[in-house]
Amino acid sequence: MLEKARYIVVEGPIGAGKTTLARRLAARINADVLLENPVANPFLGRFYQNMERWGLPTQISFLFQRSEQLAAFTHSHDPFRRVVSDFLLEKDPLFAELNLAEDELQLYRQLYERLKPTVRKPDLVIYLQAQPDILIDRVRRRGVESERRINEHYLQRVAEHYATFFHHYDAAPLFIVNAESLNPVDKDEDFELLYSRLLAMRSYREFFGYSG
Repeated sequence: MLEKARYIVVEGPIGAGKTTLARRLAARINADVLLENPVANPFLGRFYQNMERWGLPTQISFLFQRSEQLAAFTHSHDPFRRVVSDFLLEKDPLFAELNLAEDELQLYRQLYERLKPTVRKPDLVIYLQAQPDILIDRVRRRGVESERRINEHYLQRVAEHYATFFHHYDAAPLFIVNAESLNPVDKDEDFELLYSRLLAMRSYREFFGYSG
């Protein structure tokens, strides 16, 4: 599966390690990267201080950013070059449903339908799963200023929404990784183990959990 995949997406909740793994996997297979830039969202820090007040502008800012990135990628990327991304646009409404009031959500959905570009579906999606206590520990350790006010309760809700989303996801082959027992971001042996399992993947949907 991995050897033939040209467009690979690594996904997971905040703190799962998707961006670092996307970079590491891209380096291994000599692929380009297409990464989110949360720092460029001017509302994100304020959102974590007051989610009700800043949820809508934060979500719209991310929607614009992701849509523009994917549109530019579709227009200019060399189709013969492989790419690894750390976001799936179809996941964007997940956060809107989590953070917005009903009237705001209706507005967001109208914008989403108008803005979402027509892009090819991924050849492979890697979904990193982890419990909130693991996520909050990783968020604290990486020390991003805008994330200082994230709490475990919010990450619990995020993780639950991700689990529901990927339970129903069938648009592309899906490789689900238990990112609690496996740490391919920080441990070389875990990355090599994950990489070997990706090379051996044959089913449309597989789960990989390991305890060494």
